[in-house]
Amino acid sequence: MAQLSNQKILVTGATSQVALPLCRSLSVDNEVVGLGRFRKPEDEAALRKAGGDCLKFDLATGDPGRIPDDFDYVLNFAVVKSGNFAYDLAANAEGLGRLLSRCRNAKAVLHCSSAAVYEYAGHKPLTEDDALGDNHRNMFPTYSISKIVSESVARFAAAEWNLPTTIARLSVPYGNNGGWPWYHLMMMNGGHKIPVHPDSPSLFNPIHEDDYIAQVPLLLERASVPALTLNWGGESVSIEDWCAYLGQLTGIRPHFETTPTALGSVAMNLDRLHEQVGPTRVDWRDGIRRLVEARNPELLKGFAQL
Repeated sequence: MAQLSNQKILVTGATSQVALPLCRSLSVDNEVVGLGRFRKPEDEAALRKAGGDCLKFDLATGDPGRIPDDFDYVLNFAVVKSGNFAYDLAANAEGLGRLLSRCRNAKAVLHCSSAAVYEYAGHKPLTEDDALGDNHRNMFPTYSISKIVSESVARFAAAEWNLPTTIARLSVPYGNNGGWPWYHLMMMNGGHKIPVHPDSPSLFNPIHEDDYIAQVPLLLERASVPALTLNWGGESVSIEDWCAYLGQLTGIRPHFETTPTALGSVAMNLDRLHEQVGPTRVDWRDGIRRLVEARNPELLKGFAQL
């Protein structure tokens, strides 16, 4: 796998569940600066503990002149999903445009998009050329539209400023820092039903933090003009299956509630990802087990006998 060292790297959304482990890994051999609002003191402390510096900045309203223009790489993991369309589009799209204009001399950009950009298509493995749609409206009203629009901004920036860019549509990230399977475990432990779509099974492509951290350098290496767009995930697994496995690990039986308001499958075709950077390496069962070991080892009843 490609590596990054002695580089100055800007990471937006640096204290998120996805980006914080990445910052921790990158800061070992690089200068990492996290850009964000840092409204909670503990967020700033978490990033500094991970080895990064903090740049307080609101992408919706901030003056881009405050951002240094000498970064080698820009990793955009920021997403605002307040539900206010004006603010969220200003931050996720217009703010990204101003950021990339300021950092137009970077070697490459990784823009983290989402599988939420796709129109629901049942269990069909979606390619990068399939139809886009407002997939996550029931859960996050502005999310899918913001992601679609910000992809267009990233493509414009790549072409306008000859800025090599990769747009990676991330599926379900998880690991020791949490993720959707962990929220399902918390629901199971609290006695809550897990909502699932009537068109079962609910298929996604969860990707462990070890895998996405390892793939980031190659995603930057493959960045191009025009921008490269690819799906980013691991093996196809259903909510029903990973919750059942959580039940095996913990002895807590999952209970499901079938509802049309639940997110339906977003299964992705990963051929382009595998061609560009290779497959993921962490088996989803191993990743789920490690998640529980890291976050809730007290729930691993009888794990030694499994």
